[in-house]
Amino acid sequence: MRLSTRASFWTAAAVVVVALWASGSPALIYPLYEQAWGLTPAVITAIFAVYPVVLVVALLLFGSLSDYIGRRATILAGLASILIGILTFALAGSVEWLFIGRVFQGLGVGLALSPAGAALFEFDRSGKRASSVNTIAIAVGLSLATIVGGALVEYAPWPRELTFWVLLVVAVAVTILALFMPAHVRNTEALGRWRPRPIAVPRRLRGIVAASALAITSTFAIGAVFISLGAQIVKDVLHTDNALVAGLILAIGAAGSGVVSLVWRRMPSRSAIVVGGLVGAAAAALLVMSSSMSSLPLFVAASLVFGFSSGLLFLGGFGLVNQNAPAHHRAGTIAVVYLVAYVGQGVTAVGLGLLATSLGLRSGLDIVIPLLIALSVVTSIVAGIVGKVYPATSGIAVVDS
Repeated sequence: MRLSTRASFWTAAAVVVVALWASGSPALIYPLYEQAWGLTPAVITAIFAVYPVVLVVALLLFGSLSDYIGRRATILAGLASILIGILTFALAGSVEWLFIGRVFQGLGVGLALSPAGAALFEFDRSGKRASSVNTIAIAVGLSLATIVGGALVEYAPWPRELTFWVLLVVAVAVTILALFMPAHVRNTEALGRWRPRPIAVPRRLRGIVAASALAITSTFAIGAVFISLGAQIVKDVLHTDNALVAGLILAIGAAGSGVVSLVWRRMPSRSAIVVGGLVGAAAAALLVMSSSMSSLPLFVAASLVFGFSSGLLFLGGFGLVNQNAPAHHRAGTIAVVYLVAYVGQGVTAVGLGLLATSLGLRSGLDIVIPLLIALSVVTSIVAGIVGKVYPATSGIAVVDS
């Protein structure tokens, strides 16, 4: 039995949800680890940063794998690693387990995310929903990570473990569905036998990929502040101890991103990146203002504005790639975008963690946020000057300079 094209499309979206939920699942648990094991902000952000580091390695080695062996096989390998990572967190008895869990999460997401994104485009009968559904799936995954995590930490037993058991059940269900996806997609056999090799981007697509990568990097870097230290910011700087409140506040941005991807899904991709970059700069400025003034309303506003920016940047970034990358290079091209983005996320998280440990959280934000504002502005500029792209009949994009 095989899933229909429509069911395969929504299964690919569910894979993205599980991947992002897994990536953010420890976000509301970090303060509990800190209390239980006396961890510093540097250790907490190091645990967070192991994930993008491993994910980057996975993308370098396996980013184009599904272009050769098919989307289903690569997605299943990624989901298997994600399941191991979730189980490791659920059973964690010391900080070493957390690092191991993040390794498996990073490997799993690195394997699953690019083929799931490519499958969304290839199973999209309308040809118009893939980018917006991808953005919504990311938003849903991150929202579930913080809302479900916050609710279970605050009101359920076993606050350090239960959120991972709940996620494990969902991930197993999605894995079962993925077993029945079509084994291959068109053109996956066209490139010959796979072997580890650097992922490459066709030369004519490099300007487009640069704009896309900057767009996703910008939102991932700002998102790293919210995800890695967001719960701690809400608790220490904004003086709110309720984990569910913290989870809801952190989910505002992700939910807003999903709404934006629906409302503005017809906006041209380059325009979405230009506007999203400028709005992202405003979100970063509001974040540092909320910290310096210990203002919960400003933090909520920062999360809302970030969600608006994130929705546009995801929509524009993935839209450019999906519209212009040929099918037999699509997963590899998406992998390049994720590769750059996760490097930026890891550098941001580790840098902020080290600064927060040595100088304090507010001082660390005062240093990091101006850099993120500059990155957002550069993203808008690059998207504004990159040439228009017209898909060629051969499937290779042509750049009009």
